[in-house]
Amino acid sequence: MLKASDIMSQDVAMIRGSATVADAIKLMRLKEIRTLIVDIRSSDDAYGIVTQTDIVYKVVAYGKDPAAMRVYEIMTKPCISVNPDLGVEYVARLFANTHIHVAPVIGEGVQGIISLSDILNKGDFLERPKVVVARNELSRAIAEAKSICSGSRITSRECANAWSLVEDIEAELIYQSGADIPEKSAFQIYCDEHPEVLQVHHK
Repeated sequence: MLKASDIMSQDVAMIRGSATVADAIKLMRLKEIRTLIVDIRSSDDAYGIVTQTDIVYKVVAYGKDPAAMRVYEIMTKPCISVNPDLGVEYVARLFANTHIHVAPVIGEGVQGIISLSDILNKGDFLERPKVVVARNELSRAIAEAKSICSGSRITSRECANAWSLVEDIEAELIYQSGADIPEKSAFQIYCDEHPEVLQVHHK
């Protein structure tokens, strides 16, 4: 699974909140970018973000002087950030749920910046759709659980753990695909055939 750190842009342009909007425009033009991250003042401060949209909607649209306005007047702070280890599909879902187009990737400080374009152009969803991958993973997990639980090991802790993994993958697949919850899970079907497995699973 690709992570945010795999597709993010590492060339992040930072600016101070006290800088003028004119300075922000110059930096955007120089670097040919649309977004700047507003740096923190101290370790307990929050990062901010300022975009071309902020400048156009809040400055240009009202005829204000960019040289007389400060970045802190139009920025968003705190900004929504992404953990570098977050899976790309969850980054996409975060963007969809919060209606944002770009976010800094923050771990030990700002590590990069990720945008809708990064997801679209660098993601592997064409070659490896999450739902298809999850279905294959579920099939393998069910086969593995049945193998682990064969014979005398059916009431072992390893058997219970294997089916717990199956349930986790199954739940994620239903969530990812938006499918209806099935009448019976794979584990419930297995328990109909092997009720003794419940002795350990629900301890």
